[in-house]
Amino acid sequence: MDAERLDAALAHAGTGTGTELSLDLSGLDVWPYPYQQAILEALAVERKVHDRHRNLVVAATGTGKTVIAALDYRELARSVEGERPSLLFVAHRREILQQSLRTYREVLADANFGELLVDGQQPQRWRHVFASVQSLHSATLTAFGPSAFDIVVIDEFHHAEAATYRRLLDHFLPHELLGLTATPERTDGVDVRSVFDGRTAAELRLWDALEAELLCPFHYFGLADGTDLSGLKWTRGRYDEGELSNLYTGNDTRAKIVIKHLTDKVLDPGTMKALGFCVSVAHAHYMADVFNRAGLPAAALSGSSSRVERDRVLAQLRRGGIACIFTVDLFNEGVDLPDVDTLLMLRPTESATVFLQQLGRGLRRSPGKAVLTVLDFVGHHRKEFRWDQKLRALTGRLPGQLGEDVTHGFPFLPSGCQIMLDRETQAAVLASLRAQVQRGNWSTLVSELRSLGDTDLRGFLEASQRDLAEVLKKGQRSWTELRRDAGLPTASGSAGEVPLLKRIRAFAHVDDAVRVRGYRNVLAGSLPYSELDPAAQRLARMLVFSVWPKLGFDDFDAALNALRRESAVTTEMGHVMDLAFDRNRVLPVTLGGGLALLPLRVHARYQREEILSALDHASPSNLPGNFREGVLYVAGTNVDALLVTLNKSGKDRSPTTMYRDYAISQDLFHWESQSQTSIQSPTGQRYVTGNSRVLLFVRDDAKDELGTAPYTFLGRARHVSHTGSRPIAITWRLDEPMPAELFQTAKAIAG
Repeated sequence: MDAERLDAALAHAGTGTGTELSLDLSGLDVWPYPYQQAILEALAVERKVHDRHRNLVVAATGTGKTVIAALDYRELARSVEGERPSLLFVAHRREILQQSLRTYREVLADANFGELLVDGQQPQRWRHVFASVQSLHSATLTAFGPSAFDIVVIDEFHHAEAATYRRLLDHFLPHELLGLTATPERTDGVDVRSVFDGRTAAELRLWDALEAELLCPFHYFGLADGTDLSGLKWTRGRYDEGELSNLYTGNDTRAKIVIKHLTDKVLDPGTMKALGFCVSVAHAHYMADVFNRAGLPAAALSGSSSRVERDRVLAQLRRGGIACIFTVDLFNEGVDLPDVDTLLMLRPTESATVFLQQLGRGLRRSPGKAVLTVLDFVGHHRKEFRWDQKLRALTGRLPGQLGEDVTHGFPFLPSGCQIMLDRETQAAVLASLRAQVQRGNWSTLVSELRSLGDTDLRGFLEASQRDLAEVLKKGQRSWTELRRDAGLPTASGSAGEVPLLKRIRAFAHVDDAVRVRGYRNVLAGSLPYSELDPAAQRLARMLVFSVWPKLGFDDFDAALNALRRESAVTTEMGHVMDLAFDRNRVLPVTLGGGLALLPLRVHARYQREEILSALDHASPSNLPGNFREGVLYVAGTNVDALLVTLNKSGKDRSPTTMYRDYAISQDLFHWESQSQTSIQSPTGQRYVTGNSRVLLFVRDDAKDELGTAPYTFLGRARHVSHTGSRPIAITWRLDEPMPAELFQTAKAIAG
């Protein structure tokens, strides 16, 4: 049973009391969507690789966070012998708890699992408890020891700063804490990621949810409204809200523009169900008056509105009694309004997170809603306004791709989605993107680091909201150079360090403990290469050839000694590898079948030089820098290594290299041999008879934001079937299923 069938089954079960389940659970098994599997894999990495047991999952409303939590619990329960781990699931509403209890029962195929603690209802066994936060008052908490529950799951974790949540977080010390939220950044400026050391274990990106058709497609219009924001105060990364309110409230000229665009873009504004996001209470009431005078029934709500008033107005919107609710941050999160089909962005939203929260109010699917219409009214912004962050949140594209996207109408959006900018807005966005390119100038980075002081690489990237690629500049710059230009201390280096610092980018993908630990040990050791054991020698070759693909030394002893002398280079290597390892979201797997001694881990990422060195192919007489093929046979280990680039649409690709390589499923992969390879050839025979050990390495594109892209190692591949000759089309079966996120990418490229 997949997640969609689970949702349907739960809906069919009705709300009930949460203590009975009208479904036959015998023989059922629930498996996740690929995007949910990616989140489960990321949680496994956090626990098993990084030893982190307080984790936060961020996913949009409607994408099955509770199903993910239940599947995660099932995996944790399977990993222990005996009775299932004790569980406390916390939410703030009875309806959520009832639905969550049914979800866990369905996933576990156990109609007796769990008990409710809500509205006076008391558990009997107290081992698997689904509790409202209100029921966990001080008297209840004192009845439990800090370790009473092995696993604690808190839904809607953005409420965690409230006293009731803080009390239980301070009290319980579970082995696993899992937070679920769609909105880690609250409107009061608090970011609940602070509970998790500033980290998000896994996040479902908007465009992934749209590609999976979990959310309603959107049509986004960027519309110039004629207002000049350039003279307003800008503090703490946002406009002064008082000045914004004064500019917008009573601005009849802008209001007329809003009405005009609404009637142009919405087929029948009178029947729409809209939310309008305003800057202040006065602005919201003003816009409601404007709409009412224009014959469009509307109301205004804010945080000061009573619960009775909110419920009354929301009911009016649902049944069509009013066309629009104007609000001030009230519906950024937490209210389920699936019928909303139109959003009016009537204030600049400086935070990409808040913008996505607002967008999410209309992205829930609903019968009869084909598309969400978003009208974003754009003024002439200050230079500090970050259009790049907003567009990256909407599209998932890299900074360097956004300019082309704007110019060519955003051709890479999920199916059914559109972004349309009027001429004035397009010009303003392009100017903003060009300004962000200027922001990437080296002198700007130096000034930012100087202002932050003596921070480490991770601290600088987080504080400045930069990518590592901006520091390394595709091998043109380095963290060491940035620190020196900012007047900060660095390790020493010789005149020969400059080209070595430019190769630091070749370590930005090192994401498994074998290499991080192995490379560090080789660099920190004093033994010459010739005295290292065979495993350390392989790692030393991988390391040396990553720095010098064409070596330039008579032997590895000389190369390794030269590298060890460069303190600044080896220090920065360590920082960059630590960063890559910390960001890893895929669980590495040891090779079997007699290949366990190779320093390769399935699902880790490798550059070509590392692959050839690990397979004992690279040597001073056989330089990896001279290797240009996508296939390699290593007789000593009887290995056929296949190096596959999925996206072969680049201009440097000739027709003879345009092979059809793509993922069929997470464990099946279609691959075509080189065009001259026939069935009768020794190579072809090895492929189709299984006489060699085939290892598959795959990457999306030849280049990424750091330069040459690494390959993901998919492990051992075994022949299933084949057709044709010159080339041979082969279907391989992987010993280890492909990571869910890579599978989604490979499938999309094939499509």
